[in-house]
Amino acid sequence: DDVDELNLNNGKSTYGRGSWASSLRYHNGTYYVSTFAGTTGKTYIYSTKDIEKGPWKAQSFKPSLHDHSLFFDDDGKVYMLYGAGEFILVELKDDLSGVKPETSNRVVIENATLPAGTNINLPAEGSQLFKVNGKYYLFNIAWPRGGMRTVIIHRADKITGPYEGRVALQDKGVAQGGLINTPEGDWYAYLFRDFGAVGRIPYWVPVKWEDGWPVLGVDGKVPETLNLPASKGYMPGIVTSDEFTRKKTDAALPLAWQWNHNPDHRFWSVKQRPGFLRLTTGRVDTSILMARNTLTQRTFGPESSASTFLDLSNLKDGDHAGLLLLQKNYGWVGVKAEGGARYLVMVNASGGKPEEVRRF
Repeated sequence: DDVDELNLNNGKSTYGRGSWASSLRYHNGTYYVSTFAGTTGKTYIYSTKDIEKGPWKAQSFKPSLHDHSLFFDDDGKVYMLYGAGEFILVELKDDLSGVKPETSNRVVIENATLPAGTNINLPAEGSQLFKVNGKYYLFNIAWPRGGMRTVIIHRADKITGPYEGRVALQDKGVAQGGLINTPEGDWYAYLFRDFGAVGRIPYWVPVKWEDGWPVLGVDGKVPETLNLPASKGYMPGIVTSDEFTRKKTDAALPLAWQWNHNPDHRFWSVKQRPGFLRLTTGRVDTSILMARNTLTQRTFGPESSASTFLDLSNLKDGDHAGLLLLQKNYGWVGVKAEGGARYLVMVNASGGKPEEVRRF
């Protein structure tokens, strides 16, 4: 969307307040991805017949439904269940363009956090709703104070409830996600674990069914390895070449690349100088976090490294260029042009404020 926070304009940004807890569904030959953004106050739904090649249809509506789960029921109705602690079920219009007004305040679980106790740091959120053998199963994450991220599951015979809940997993802080089953009849939970600077890493956790409940893990623990067949299918291209050589039919930037916010397309190019990314100063900023055209890729753990070649011939006084580890307490290594000279510098903001700790 075209707003100051997403464009890094007028001193505004939206770091840490982008789209959260997306929901991916497949229904009647169409793939749907839904998410929400507190910055814009909207809920978004993207759909396509071809998840590999697109094109994607985009639509959005207000309000922003926090950590919702998109759900297509057997009777043709489409729902979103959302909230934090208290969960509300709404029915969507047939064309998914918004919420049916008459269904906007139906509370189906008053305190979804309760199975994890009463001393809670993070109330239940991150909803993912599924239907298995006629019963509805709702996955959530909660965080007991002094404990770890925890998986909570509620089940019901009707989508409107009543729901009964239990703690389903407490191990390594692996939580938040939902169910996946294979054509062979195997079941897994697809969850994440916070892992420092590399972010939230995905975990597959085996699932078996007992007395109508999904039981996660092996003896309540998350195994570090699984005996899975090698993938022979579609690869999403998370890992791709870092080179900027392009054929005429190639995208300017593959999907592995991301801008820190909406870019200003006037000031970057991979065509002006073939084989190179060209970044041109478009304005003067006082903070590296406000530099608009910062091009990024996800880091990979547990360790990773990077190198780059910089052409500094057009750097002007006040310009900075280099490699940045972009997170709240960031760090970067690069070149500053200052007073007619150029300096190789290292800047460390791990203490909350940027500090130039080396200069050559």
